[in-house]
Amino acid sequence: MSAEQVSSLCEQLVKAVTVIMDPASTQRYRLEALKFCEEFKEKCPICVPCGLKLAEKTQTAIVRHFGLQILEHVVKFRWNNMPRLEKVYLKNNVMGLISSGTQSILEEESHIKDVLSRIVVEMIKREWPQHWPDMLKELDTLSKQGETQTELVMFILLRLAEDVVTFQTLPTQRRRDIQQTLTQNMEKIFSFLLTTLQQNVNKYRRMKADLAQEPKAQANCRVGIAALNTLAGYIDWVALSHITADNCKLLEMLCLLLNEPELQIGAAECLLIAVSRKGKLEDRKPLMVLFGDVAMHYILSAAQTADGEGLVEKHYVFLKRLCQVLCALGSQLCALLGSDSDVEMPTNFGKYLDSFLAFTTHPSQFLRSSTQITWGALFRHEVLSRDPLLLAMIPKYLRASMTNLVKVGFPSKTDSTSCEYSRFDFDSDEDFNAFFNSFRAQQGEVMRMACRLDPRTGFQMAGEWLKYQLTAPVDTGPMNSKTGEGLCSIFSPSFVQWDAMTFFSESVISQMFRTLDKDEIPVNDGIDLLQLVLNFETKDPLILSCVLTNVSALFPFVTYRPEYLPQVLSKLFASVTFEVIEESKFVMSVQAPRTRAVKNVRRHACSSIIKMCRDYPQLVLPNFEMLYNHVKQLLSNELLLTQMEKCALMEALVLISNQFKDYERQKAFLEELMAPVAGLWLSPEMQRVLSDPEAFISYVGADNKIADPVLEDPSGLNRSRISFCVYTILGVVKRARWPTVPEEAKAGGFLVGYMPSGSPVYRNPCTEQVLKLLDNLLALIRTHNNLYMPEMVARLGETFAKALDMLEVEKNAILGLPQPLLELYDSPVYKTVLERMQGFFCTLYDNCFHILGNAGPSMQQDFYTVEGLATQLLSSAFINLNNIPDYRLRPMLRVFVKPLVLSCPSENYETLVCPMLGPLFTYLHMRLSQKWQVISQRSMLCEDDAADDNPESQEMLEEQLVRLLTREVMDLITVCCVSKKGVEHNTTAAVDGDDDEAMATEVTPPASAELTELGKCLMKQEDVCTALLITAYASLSWKDTLSCQRTTTQLCWPLLKQVLPGNLLPDAVSWFFTSVLKGLQTHGQHDGCMAALVHLAFQIYEALRPRYVELKAVMEQIPDIQRDSLEQFDSKLLNPTLQKVADKRRKDHFKRLITGCIGKPLGEQFRKEVHIRNLPSLFKKVKPSLETDVLENEDGEGLTALFEP
Repeated sequence: MSAEQVSSLCEQLVKAVTVIMDPASTQRYRLEALKFCEEFKEKCPICVPCGLKLAEKTQTAIVRHFGLQILEHVVKFRWNNMPRLEKVYLKNNVMGLISSGTQSILEEESHIKDVLSRIVVEMIKREWPQHWPDMLKELDTLSKQGETQTELVMFILLRLAEDVVTFQTLPTQRRRDIQQTLTQNMEKIFSFLLTTLQQNVNKYRRMKADLAQEPKAQANCRVGIAALNTLAGYIDWVALSHITADNCKLLEMLCLLLNEPELQIGAAECLLIAVSRKGKLEDRKPLMVLFGDVAMHYILSAAQTADGEGLVEKHYVFLKRLCQVLCALGSQLCALLGSDSDVEMPTNFGKYLDSFLAFTTHPSQFLRSSTQITWGALFRHEVLSRDPLLLAMIPKYLRASMTNLVKVGFPSKTDSTSCEYSRFDFDSDEDFNAFFNSFRAQQGEVMRMACRLDPRTGFQMAGEWLKYQLTAPVDTGPMNSKTGEGLCSIFSPSFVQWDAMTFFSESVISQMFRTLDKDEIPVNDGIDLLQLVLNFETKDPLILSCVLTNVSALFPFVTYRPEYLPQVLSKLFASVTFEVIEESKFVMSVQAPRTRAVKNVRRHACSSIIKMCRDYPQLVLPNFEMLYNHVKQLLSNELLLTQMEKCALMEALVLISNQFKDYERQKAFLEELMAPVAGLWLSPEMQRVLSDPEAFISYVGADNKIADPVLEDPSGLNRSRISFCVYTILGVVKRARWPTVPEEAKAGGFLVGYMPSGSPVYRNPCTEQVLKLLDNLLALIRTHNNLYMPEMVARLGETFAKALDMLEVEKNAILGLPQPLLELYDSPVYKTVLERMQGFFCTLYDNCFHILGNAGPSMQQDFYTVEGLATQLLSSAFINLNNIPDYRLRPMLRVFVKPLVLSCPSENYETLVCPMLGPLFTYLHMRLSQKWQVISQRSMLCEDDAADDNPESQEMLEEQLVRLLTREVMDLITVCCVSKKGVEHNTTAAVDGDDDEAMATEVTPPASAELTELGKCLMKQEDVCTALLITAYASLSWKDTLSCQRTTTQLCWPLLKQVLPGNLLPDAVSWFFTSVLKGLQTHGQHDGCMAALVHLAFQIYEALRPRYVELKAVMEQIPDIQRDSLEQFDSKLLNPTLQKVADKRRKDHFKRLITGCIGKPLGEQFRKEVHIRNLPSLFKKVKPSLETDVLENEDGEGLTALFEP
């Protein structure tokens, strides 16, 4: 290799790099240049001299960076094959570059410093400490040359800690060697870091005032920042003794630096990491020094200075860090101060609380919210919660909450000082809104804790605020509401105050009733407030909604003074029929579209009545006749209420009728209540309409073409009649019940006998009424399902072609798109007759299935023994499923099939559940398999679908729906088959949960995941058993991580275990095992899934390999499997005489065997593997003769001499 060769190659490389980085280059040139550079790095034998030449100081920064990249590439990928002398040559030259090959600290580019430190760290990872024992000494020597070198040494030490401890990017043994050597030398390293920090800070402080010395001061400042960053990389994991050594010298220095503008953020970061340390309480005690006078003084003065300089991003970031430091200090105090600890209450606790309150009252909503968790911890703490200083803080905290609950600070607005801060923290108003809602919920929790300690103060403040709002003039602000002139919008100053006050009073009053004894409750004050609220009149729907919440919050006082109940009922009933526009202004046949705010008030009033009847039925019972007459009066006018409102009021009556505790009386009442519904529902016309899809379409008006889609709606009344019937049936089925006390049920005539198991059988007073209406309900469901047949869809009128589609709201919810804020309250609810029709079909479909889902728990035996029920359900609810879209099938499974099955007594499994679920599961497997096949084909073909008319958002929606349907199906199977001891099926929340739901990595399934009685019953039937097993195992490779993890941990093994005793076909066993491995290929990149699937594969292999040699053939097909290792594993598994190795070691061995089929994240799939060799062990005692062989085996020279400087 000659110097000319190196020079000419370097010239070519410089040209190539210039072409790559020049924005004017054509793509072809750039690709050619890139290819040339990459091939050079991979293949050229003279990379090292070329890299060193390109890295010289005389070259441009871009070229130098490329030269250093070449050297990094050599160390990462060629080190293992380099001759010893070449390694020494490269190492010495790199150290030379640090010593004299870079520009000065203020001139050098940061990316050059970065890559240079990376090269050194890559060499350390391969050779230290065994072959490079003096590495730390060399770095120390370098740092003595000046600031430029010291900064690079800091970068090296930080990068080393990150790679070895934080990211752990190297093999276990090397990591252990390096980490243990670092730990052994930590005292030296720490004192080196501290000395560097101290010396540079001192020099910086001395020189920064002198303009002539400014560059020198800046250089020292840079080193100070680097030292702080490096410390931050170590403080997290070193022994606490290093942090608290020397009377907490480090912490003291960090506190001092909080008042140094250039260094304060780094210092706060280090302080935060130190104060957040977990570990033995004994070791953490010295951290309490931060509650001392000196530390507190520095922390508080730094906060005041930063805040006093207005909103500057740098200062704001610093304030956030300081706030976190105070929160972490609070957590340490809570941990260390216990009834059994010898830690004293800090003398500065009062000062600490004052400063913490200052953050809670800061204009930044983000800072306010950051303090809440710590307040909660303080109020909950067994010792602190009794401290007079903290108790004196409660009124101040509540006062601050009164301000903090007011929803202001939207980034797009300027109506509050918080807005300016929000622009730093939130991208949009929707973003802020989501944050604020969770912040408010959190505040509610903490306020309730505070009121547990001091209930009276909270109640008093709520009362004052409520009185103030009731007398304050209404300020609608600059924006007018679309609901009407002079009314509030959700941003109006008056509404945000009312809204905050309502939340406050609701939180503190409910807590007061929980905390105080009955005779301590301030009944008179409460009743006075209730009277003020009841007498308050407003025509503003948003404010009225708040008023109703206050009525509900104060309602518990009525239990002490029942005479106020009629007034409360009158107030609520008046709000049920609330309108903004007077009736005369619009034609009665068409409902003026009410705005969401008006709908909400009416709905709110209805739910308040229901809640009152549900929670205080004994209190309302004496006023039953008054309530009933009120409702009758409202129901007599068909147009006064919506169907939902009518049914809500009927539900309230049914709830009270449960208190009759007399079967005959309640049955007679329900018969009277449902007479109008029965009359309508069983009429010949309705019977015809419900059982014939064409007649149904015509009756509800979906075959019309409508000229004015907003005003004209001739069939609205017909639709509302059907809705009314369905809503009423649902309300009655849901609410009518027998008494919960067995004696009362028996005395009232509800008990009809006992099950063989001895459990009582009750009858529901609504049974007779509801079963009369069941045939027509099933006919309606059959008709509704048949509407999706292509020939029926074709009959929909022009206006209603999309009547069966999803509502926009549903689509947005599935795609996770936020609703625009204002529209939530201010727009008419259904804008067009098409949307009304879509809403009608959607609600009707859901409600019919809700009735069937509630029928089992409600009517029990009377429902499950209806003659031919299985056949009737199969020919109605499960008809034409092929055409039913995913978004309709999902609610059917959730609200009908699941509750029906779960509440079914085991006597009816054979007659009802198995005949129904068998065909259903078989069908669902076929459907989902097809859907997932389409999705996987689509992802393969997605390069050339530009011409496709199916827009991306539609594809995303379809795919997300398939995902949600899959979760629903897998959840249904799990609920039916697996007993859930230790497994919670919180479905609604979970099924709709996001894909990125936190993946648990601890995955051994619950020991008690056994099959339920129903599961065993289903698994006895061959076709159902096959459908269940195939669905469970096929679903493992469908692209839905959440479903895969749940199915793997809860379902797969219990199902397979059930069929193990039988004779499984070898092909079936191979298929099950292969399915799990395919799942690993698809989901292996997610830790939670990977761990669960590896465990399942291991269980299957261990259980079945002795009987099926075919499993070994499957294993042999795994890419890169080590045959000898597999033989070893098999021989241990098949030889029962051998002592079994520990479960964990067997599993680890198995995991290594199947590594070849575990999928990797996209970012790692095409990555070039880095191989770092293990060095001779540092810690095992080896026989002396062997050691000398190992150390002298290469070129006959001692390897220890390799990296001697």
